[in-house]
Amino acid sequence: MGSLEEAERKTIMGWAATDPSGQLSPYSYSLRNTGPEDVYIRVICCGVCHTDIHQTKNHLGMSNYPMVPGHEVVGEVVEVGSNVSKFRVGERVGVGIIVGSCQNCRSCEAEIEQYCNKKIWTYNDVYTDGNPTQGGFASAMVVDQKFVVKIPEGMDPEQVAPLLCAGVTVYSPLSHFGLKQSGLRGGILGLGGVGHMGVKIAKAMGHHVTVISSSDKKREEALDHLGADAYLVSSDEGKMQEAADSLDYIIDTVPVFHPLEPYLSLLKVDGKLILMGVINQPLQFITPMVMLGRKSITGSFIGSIKETEEVLEFCKENNLTSQIEVVKMDYINKAFERLEKNDVRYRFVVDVAGSNLLVDH
Repeated sequence: MGSLEEAERKTIMGWAATDPSGQLSPYSYSLRNTGPEDVYIRVICCGVCHTDIHQTKNHLGMSNYPMVPGHEVVGEVVEVGSNVSKFRVGERVGVGIIVGSCQNCRSCEAEIEQYCNKKIWTYNDVYTDGNPTQGGFASAMVVDQKFVVKIPEGMDPEQVAPLLCAGVTVYSPLSHFGLKQSGLRGGILGLGGVGHMGVKIAKAMGHHVTVISSSDKKREEALDHLGADAYLVSSDEGKMQEAADSLDYIIDTVPVFHPLEPYLSLLKVDGKLILMGVINQPLQFITPMVMLGRKSITGSFIGSIKETEEVLEFCKENNLTSQIEVVKMDYINKAFERLEKNDVRYRFVVDVAGSNLLVDH
């Protein structure tokens, strides 16, 4: 590669938050040169996740600015390092929420690097070279090959983006806890980005799926559009009592404080309540609710690189698509506003390659 191209390549454009207002605007910065283990990726599109809002607005109190968010990244390989054999120039690849880990702890050795205590987040973190990590709302990324996944032939990049976080987040616990076999009865609590993928993936596994929501407003959507088998309004005590002891598992995607007891009562003996929502205050339950059915309250965090590849294959085989709204980069602040009001069915995906990253509206 010539020195002129190298000089051009080091500076790229992204959209960054510069303070806790969370407003994004154009920002230019440098990428590291492609090392022996690295894949240099031109970003095609990137999904928008609730976590992006938490981080840009410093809801978790650990944000560093300027910050380029985005961790459901689909791109094309432009260049590979000398030790990279898995990927070739021109291939479509994906990058999720993690771009590094220690490689030698128990979690890394077990190939569940998302549980490594030294994992490196795709953005709002510091890479091994001391530079800040920046995400997929940008024209390009350089990522260690171990944290890049191959996208199966024929899958639409915009459709793939939400699978890299929302999709694998649901698939991982179903796989890990032995809940993949058909005939199970599952509940999906909360019908946002993760919840809607939960319905689709669980249905494709052959499960009877009940969507549990706080109001009736998503009933038609859940039953007619997503193919759920039943819809339960959590405030309807009669219907909740009728559904007691009926579910093998509940995937709880609600990202705000909520009581657990009503949902624990829906589980069968040995049923599992799997927590997925990031909530920064303690949840409560009384112990007999768990003891008297040998029930489990557990959590699961995204999924491994291996599981990400599995969920992509699973979605391809079962012809599963995510419901998305594609927007350009200059719409991102509006998209964040709408996402905070849950005004999206069910995932925004930014067409990065088709956006003029320099324009600020």
